[in-house]
Amino acid sequence: MSGLDGRPGGLDAPRPDETALEPPEAKLLLGTGLPRARAFVRELAGEGVVRGVVGPREVPRLWTRHVLNCAAVAELVPAGAVVVDVGSGAGLPGLVLAMARPDLELVLVDSSLRRARWLEHVVEVLDAADDLPPLRVRVVRGRAEELVGTVRGDVVTSRAVAPLDRLARWCAPLAVPDGLLLAVKGGRADDEVTEHAAALRRTGLRDVEVVTCGGEVLEDPTTVVRARVGSRPGGRRR
Repeated sequence: MSGLDGRPGGLDAPRPDETALEPPEAKLLLGTGLPRARAFVRELAGEGVVRGVVGPREVPRLWTRHVLNCAAVAELVPAGAVVVDVGSGAGLPGLVLAMARPDLELVLVDSSLRRARWLEHVVEVLDAADDLPPLRVRVVRGRAEELVGTVRGDVVTSRAVAPLDRLARWCAPLAVPDGLLLAVKGGRADDEVTEHAAALRRTGLRDVEVVTCGGEVLEDPTTVVRARVGSRPGGRRR
């Protein structure tokens, strides 16, 4: 089979320069999904830049800043969960979770036709390997608020989509009762939780907390706002 860029080798044959850039932590976080993750990085660095889903300046840090940052979130997701990834964009974190955790079912949601087509393209590319089962992924184009009642998950994820108050308003209705919201955030996560505490309570979120994941593997662990989605208010921090 030809490689994804037309050269022989397939998913297990990354370019020499990409092999050098691949961090050793990748195997620990991605496991059997590593060959697909290599292919994903190649697609992001090539077709992803052409289609405008990632900027050229992000290419040197696709592994560390993006793929591994998302793969670390897998430790927070219960086994066998249906995960709805809101504003999936380039496939972060949803597509990475699908590669790292083949037990999960992923619904990648994005309102942009351009990004939805990219997601469909890259899923097709990653499923082209004869020796790997198809990813358990489907792409849904639409705004989160328009999909209430038609898309639902045990876990709803997002990364770099919106401030926490708006994000909660969009994501909470897509979760089953007592489901989880996992919002990948940066260094201001604690400030956001404090600032938007009242809005989070109004959306029915409870047990709101800021957690880190991947700390035993990554130099810069991933910061996540985790909350339980329910009908009763609470908003308590642990």
